[in-house]
Amino acid sequence: MQDLIHQALAAGRTYPAYRKYLTELLAAGKTTGPNQSELYLRIAHLNQARMDRLDKQARFVPELLETLATLQKKYIFLVLTEGWCGDAAQIVPILHHLELHSPNISLTLVLRDEHLALMDEFLTDGGRSIPKVIALDAETHAVLGNWGPRPAEAQRMSMAYKYQPAPKEDYETHHTALHTWYARDKTVSTQRELADFLRQLEAQ
Repeated sequence: MQDLIHQALAAGRTYPAYRKYLTELLAAGKTTGPNQSELYLRIAHLNQARMDRLDKQARFVPELLETLATLQKKYIFLVLTEGWCGDAAQIVPILHHLELHSPNISLTLVLRDEHLALMDEFLTDGGRSIPKVIALDAETHAVLGNWGPRPAEAQRMSMAYKYQPAPKEDYETHHTALHTWYARDKTVSTQRELADFLRQLEAQ
């Protein structure tokens, strides 16, 4: 798997470069990945607005601030993402704020559909769910752990949608409900889970 990690790191983007790339694609009427459907493009446009909003929000919950202040190790967060992924739009900006706040965390973003072999090492319930945060030792690039694709309550909602009996509600109804939850949660659940994740990494 180390070869896959090194390939991803070599191809990775910083968060500003990732945002610039998504903006350029949308200006050309496109999003990332092979699916260029009207639905994916519409969600990709929504995601730009979500990320713009979260880029301006840098307030952390106390437990995350405390955890960041006590980090001893240095990490690379290698993140599998896509521009059309609504969960990624809600989470990746928070990861960027972590990077800005702590010298112990650096962020590298790669597109899932360009790194499927790596994605398949980190499946969730058998699926290629993103965003997936792969924590690496900053020096050795050894894999220390992973987190994602979303906070527990959002994951519960997604699994309920995935396994509900036919006929299923349409995807856009589920998408709206999920992002209503994100808006009401105000990133608190994501921050708390990332704090827990960092504490687990530090305890190794």
